[in-house]
Amino acid sequence: MPPTRLGTSTVAHQSASGLYETPPPNIARTQGKFRITVNHPGSALPGHDDHGYGPLAAVVESFMDPDTLISMHQHRNEEIVSWVPAGVMRHDDGDGNKLVTDSEHVMVMGAGSGFWHEERTLADDPPLRMLQIFVRPHSLDLPPGIQHEPVPDPVVGEWRHVFQPAGDDGDAPLTVRNDAHLYDVRLGAGDTVDFPERDGWDTYFYVFEGSVEVDGTSFGKADSGLLVDEPDASVAASEDTTMVAFLLNPDAEVTRQGTVGR
Repeated sequence: MPPTRLGTSTVAHQSASGLYETPPPNIARTQGKFRITVNHPGSALPGHDDHGYGPLAAVVESFMDPDTLISMHQHRNEEIVSWVPAGVMRHDDGDGNKLVTDSEHVMVMGAGSGFWHEERTLADDPPLRMLQIFVRPHSLDLPPGIQHEPVPDPVVGEWRHVFQPAGDDGDAPLTVRNDAHLYDVRLGAGDTVDFPERDGWDTYFYVFEGSVEVDGTSFGKADSGLLVDEPDASVAASEDTTMVAFLLNPDAEVTRQGTVGR
């Protein structure tokens, strides 16, 4: 079932520093105990003709109440990353995998030519709020597969490398099949940290909890922004904060035929 459009997004704001604030999400879906909001990083740029930004199609904030089932369905031609900072998301798939993604594990489902799966929470599970990240692969109909890996314990004030492009020589435990990295960080009030950087790549960030300032602009819970040609940007936490940052190659070759992300 496709998402419901709630209207056009507002005009995005650009600061002189190359920081763009993303307008509020303009796509949502509610199915009782399962709810989502869809964040499109490309909507930050005025006049940008793509809702995504390079290989990052969308960052979806998903809510699942206890005792919720998202029944078996297929994805194609997208990499779906499940990032769960608290609670549990239970996954079954057509290959017989039964996996639990939580604060200690991250899952990458490379849908490729087609992958069937379902998600659920049990009646005694806590309410779940997580991010599901849709990355555009570099080619269509790649071999489908799944990665489910432990991630290192977070260290307050330090970026944790979660995924990287397949074939890169980095330290992330998971990979995606295009030019995108994911980092997350926990910050205490008053902490400041520089964003990850790579020459010629840009950064999209999402504040999951808390409040921060980036180049003098405030971002609260569920706010996001895009840094273009800003290699020296930093983030300062106004309160205890959990956030993610995506390092993206804006010139990467991408496909746009994913089931959800496109």
